[in-house]
Amino acid sequence: MTDAPKRTPLYDLHVELGGKMVDFAGWEMPVQYPMGIMGEHKQCREKAALFDVSHMGQVILKGENVGKKLETLCPQAYATLKEGKARYGFFTNEEGGIMDDLIVSNAGDHYFVVVNAALRHQDIPHMAANLDGVEVTEIFDRALVAVQGPAAENVVGELCPVARDLKFMETTVGDINGAECRISRLGYTGEDGYEISIPEDKAVDVARAFLAHDDCEPAGLGARDSLRLEAGLCLYGNDIDQSTSPIEASLSWAIQKRRKEEGGFPGAARVQKELAEGTAKKLVGIKPEGRAPARQGVEIQCAEGNTIGAITSGGFGPTVGGPVAMGYVSAGHGEPGEKVNLIIRGKAQPAEIVSLPFVTQNYKR
Repeated sequence: MTDAPKRTPLYDLHVELGGKMVDFAGWEMPVQYPMGIMGEHKQCREKAALFDVSHMGQVILKGENVGKKLETLCPQAYATLKEGKARYGFFTNEEGGIMDDLIVSNAGDHYFVVVNAALRHQDIPHMAANLDGVEVTEIFDRALVAVQGPAAENVVGELCPVARDLKFMETTVGDINGAECRISRLGYTGEDGYEISIPEDKAVDVARAFLAHDDCEPAGLGARDSLRLEAGLCLYGNDIDQSTSPIEASLSWAIQKRRKEEGGFPGAARVQKELAEGTAKKLVGIKPEGRAPARQGVEIQCAEGNTIGAITSGGFGPTVGGPVAMGYVSAGHGEPGEKVNLIIRGKAQPAEIVSLPFVTQNYKR
């Protein structure tokens, strides 16, 4: 018998707002609201949207030299992460594959880590077993919401002025309607915005306060996926997994120079070798020329008709006005402008390899 899906502190609010609830990574989450995925996507690109991301794992790390110890598990420079700063990163395995991606923030007396919902059962024991002398605590009494879009600063800033002072990948603690919240300026849509950790008992009040702003509407998992795809952001389990290296996934930008040179993380030998010699395949953006979206698993062929890879994420890009996709192609392919064919329902559909992202990222730097 499978466990019933869990509910976030905002579950009743989603239902009240007309959210269509689905099981996602063991949680009942809204895939869309009456506005619809297209409308919610446009809302986020033009104004602001509120997403419930409480299903993500929130973890507090306490102890001596937490950043330095995290460097034994991740290829990121966390020992030098300044207080009030956040950094994107990932756990690598001994083969140099990506175990999960995460956001790490230096919160002063502790580090605050957010991991993917579906992998918390792997990530938290992994940290507990390997971070010697570090207290690893998953927190269950806080919701997590994302307010994303060009109007996000006004939506959040009107209730919490300190939020306006944050730049991209900065974090602070602030009061929102009497609740002490952790506010981080980052997100997963390619737009400016915040992720906000809120005490569970205040989560509905704070969410309602954001939604009371004329420029903020609720958005679900459907729009979250189309937004991140247009922004060229990887989804764990689709675009990156245990067998994919960060270099293949075009994530070498997320490994700081010192770590590339020094190594000292799981799978460093493969990562350093691929940095020096190149990879057998790489992640690229792909723009189908027709109207048919190319979904995960669709075969990519070169102009000569040979299989060179497969789509890992694909769908309709509302801002782009047509289908967009990401996928891996073999070495010797992948230059922007290269013409390829996608085998959709047995038919070859023309497409072109393009630079990511499809939509310019609008972070406040």
